[in-house]
Amino acid sequence: MKINRIIIALAAAVTLLASSCSGVKNCAAPQLHLPDTFGERRDSTTIADMEWWKFYTDSALVYIIEETLAHNRDFLAAAAKVEQMRELYGLSKANMLPTLSGLALVDHETNDYYGEPHSEQPEYSLKARLSWETDLWGGLKWAKRQGLENYRASLEDERALRISLIAEAASAYIRLMALDNELAIVRRTLFTREENLKKAKLRYEGGLTSQIVYNQAQVEYASTAALIPGLERQIEEQKNALTLLMGRYPADEIARGKLSMDGPSAADLPLGLPSTLLERRPDIRSAEASLRSAMAGVGVAYANRFPKLRIELTGGLENDDIKGFLNSPFTYVLGQIAGPIFDFGRNKRKYKAAMAAYNQSRYAYEQKVLNAFREVDDAATAVKLTMRTTERRRELREAAQNYAQLAYVQYNGGVLNYIDVLDAQRRYFEAQVGVNNAVRDEYLALIALYKALGGGWSNQ
Repeated sequence: MKINRIIIALAAAVTLLASSCSGVKNCAAPQLHLPDTFGERRDSTTIADMEWWKFYTDSALVYIIEETLAHNRDFLAAAAKVEQMRELYGLSKANMLPTLSGLALVDHETNDYYGEPHSEQPEYSLKARLSWETDLWGGLKWAKRQGLENYRASLEDERALRISLIAEAASAYIRLMALDNELAIVRRTLFTREENLKKAKLRYEGGLTSQIVYNQAQVEYASTAALIPGLERQIEEQKNALTLLMGRYPADEIARGKLSMDGPSAADLPLGLPSTLLERRPDIRSAEASLRSAMAGVGVAYANRFPKLRIELTGGLENDDIKGFLNSPFTYVLGQIAGPIFDFGRNKRKYKAAMAAYNQSRYAYEQKVLNAFREVDDAATAVKLTMRTTERRRELREAAQNYAQLAYVQYNGGVLNYIDVLDAQRRYFEAQVGVNNAVRDEYLALIALYKALGGGWSNQ
């Protein structure tokens, strides 16, 4: 009941979060496709309702994600754990059924006891035994339920890992394209700096300017050229990170598109968060399954404190002479009740330990729910603020571009010093990089929001 009250309270709180991106424009991208209209379903539909291959429409990114889900070693290990839990659950179900075993025995014993004549005692037997442990106190039923919940938890863990890998691959892809853009900006700026350096050299050699102007042009060219190796290194590292996610060895090249500087584009971002967030997020569902498993463990520990009833039925043929073997039926029926009389509190302590484990799982579940809503709130806020940042960065880039153009014109007219031209060009360069990084962060914020809402784990 306490957990239900927490869930209801959190579900009510999350509806207040829906207004955090209300009315915000440009919340999607060519790589992150969002529908333009949502009609009357706006209050109950979120971007997490979209399958990942519909959310990420860039063909190169779709290929990378498919390869990641097909070959990533961590994901394959998670799938193997699911299979392990499936088999263990089958074992717990089988433990509730009777066991049928067989025995074929040929025994030839000879005795030479002191003072007695030599004797031979052959024995031939063919028996079958049917045994069954009755579930008097529900221990086997609780064990079966625990196996089922462990299997469900492993399945949800696999889905949660799927979401994380999809988001990680998409984020790495966006960062790689952003680095490509930044490298292109640096190379364009380097070309401009090279042209300025040539002009400064001609003016210096012609006696029109002092050496300091020429040295300033050299400094700007060298400082810009020094940025290229670092960016190339980052690009290689990002490509290697992508190939690792895809379960491959480092490759020379990865097919990719180009990050649009216009940024994500769509109508209003659908952030009408439904209470089904708790049902969509696989990490929450895994924590819930673990909680039910811990509760089942309490049931097993409680049942083990009482005696167990086992019934056995053995039948077959048994004789000391092979000639009359088929005419020698053998039956044996056993009903056994066994349980601890005095175990110095061992089973009681196991029960208390199971209760403590349940409380741990309960607190972990409650914390997981709180973290989920915090992550959604943080992601929604990040989307809203990164879009504002991008807008301001674009304004700065336009102003810096005009500043650089006017400064160069006034320098040629003898109004400004060359140092002012360099300062204007430097500001324009930084503004271009700033827009690139802001757009990158906007894409990454959308990816984080999609992940936080629990989107992307569907196998369909």
